[in-house]
Amino acid sequence: MHDGFGRILAAGRGRADLIDAVTAQAFDLFERNVAIQTEGLPVLACHKGCPACCCIRVVASAPEIFLLATYVQRVHASPGGAALDLPGRIARADRVVRGLGEQQRMAAQCVCPFILKGICIIHPVRPLACRGLASFDKSACEDAAAGRPVEVPLSEPHAFMRSMVQNALQSALRAQGYAWRGYELNHALLLALTKEEGQAEWCGGGDPLAAALVADTDWQAVAVTFDDVLGAPRPS
Repeated sequence: MHDGFGRILAAGRGRADLIDAVTAQAFDLFERNVAIQTEGLPVLACHKGCPACCCIRVVASAPEIFLLATYVQRVHASPGGAALDLPGRIARADRVVRGLGEQQRMAAQCVCPFILKGICIIHPVRPLACRGLASFDKSACEDAAAGRPVEVPLSEPHAFMRSMVQNALQSALRAQGYAWRGYELNHALLLALTKEEGQAEWCGGGDPLAAALVADTDWQAVAVTFDDVLGAPRPS
């Protein structure tokens, strides 16, 4: 997976369709492998109209963020799209949850800004984090989101493949000289929507989303793990 992403990133450097190409590869890898790994398992309780878990933090890579930002801009510019006020919804959610820990965020019960009338309106381009959190019991999800002590029966193949694909993507981004770490979705989207040249800056090796970086992850340790897995030489 790392090598495949690397080839796409190298071939697409400087091209306008780089974001589309690398995210399409990520989502395709996830969906195809999950379909194989979940054969014989019970049917998921998750579906497009179930927002039971949509108040937890979502961590996404820069390509996923920029893909979503473009999607939001297209919806906003479409007939009737401005009435949805997606940029405003994102900004309001960011004001509520920015800087909160996971428990505080759950207690705030701030629903994802992309849930409208119980429906996820970004479902086709939702991040890997959303795809990889899959449950067999909707009521257990609702209890957990409400803060009640319950064990949610999650799909291990979904969580594993999300981690596998996301790590491969991030390691390839790092190897190709792109900002590769993980960002909190709401704040990063707000940055991507308000920084006019943000995507171009990222494509040039900058990190316009740095202010939304997830701070509770040891990214240096993640980089060391990537090097160990790939057999890359350590700097002296």
